[in-house]
Amino acid sequence: MTVVRVRAPGKVNLSLAVGRRQVDGYHPLATVFQAVSVYEELVATTSEGWSVEVTGAEADLVPIDDDNLALRAARMLAEAVGVPGGVHLSIAKSVPVAGGMAGGSADAAGALLACDALWGTGLSRAELAELASVLGSDVPFALHGQTAVGRGRGHLLSPVLAKGQYHWTFGMRVVGLSTARVYGMFDEVVGRAAAEEPDVDADLLRALRAGDAPALGAALTNDLQAAALELAPDLVETLAVAEDAGALGVVVSGSGPTVAALASDRRHSQAIGRALIDAGVVDGVLHAVGPVPGARILAERQG
Repeated sequence: MTVVRVRAPGKVNLSLAVGRRQVDGYHPLATVFQAVSVYEELVATTSEGWSVEVTGAEADLVPIDDDNLALRAARMLAEAVGVPGGVHLSIAKSVPVAGGMAGGSADAAGALLACDALWGTGLSRAELAELASVLGSDVPFALHGQTAVGRGRGHLLSPVLAKGQYHWTFGMRVVGLSTARVYGMFDEVVGRAAAEEPDVDADLLRALRAGDAPALGAALTNDLQAAALELAPDLVETLAVAEDAGALGVVVSGSGPTVAALASDRRHSQAIGRALIDAGVVDGVLHAVGPVPGARILAERQG
């Protein structure tokens, strides 16, 4: 192939239990991911060199040098399989930058899948996921999609049976939150009181198995939420507006500052979005459903 187009989803953490910081600097996690229909699209084109361009929402905030996670993913794959050539990556963003929805991780997953097809390396999903885990905790899930429990740093995945479709409203902020800062604040706020081995809430898993949206909303949790609120205290009002609009559950998504509100249906999701906009507590809203598949090839073309 000379051109491959892929699509990879953002995510919401339905629950995020964070353990005590370990000597290697990482925190053990027990989280339930759900992939949602807010997508990054990536086109990989054969090239002699290595380059990336980014368009779409908040594109100016995304690095286009060697710090770009998708470009790092492509280089890692090339080194792993012995491909001498380069690639040009074109990314069209829809997932908020530094919003706790893993847009950069989706780009990296998309790059791994696209370059594998572009170069004909033929790696399995499991082999791609192994490379993905080196790039970041959320990258394997962007490949996996659907609903899954993540352990370790979030990269050790096991599928979760989830009935039904869930409607989400995401309240976005222009100014993002650094994941590293949020974890640093978590260490200050919680510190040694954090569990050594966090676990997943059984009530949440039961709600997913039953397809019970109200029960799922009641079970949404995020151990990083208090830290995110310390760094961005105005998020308290965002959460309150969504709750007043009748959301089944409201939670800060991942490390924030995006706020995820679970709705009963599409119309309710739109009503929550209008309430957030009218109250002036967000810079924009996204509506999505979940779960959806992970990174997928949309098109391949020979030059």
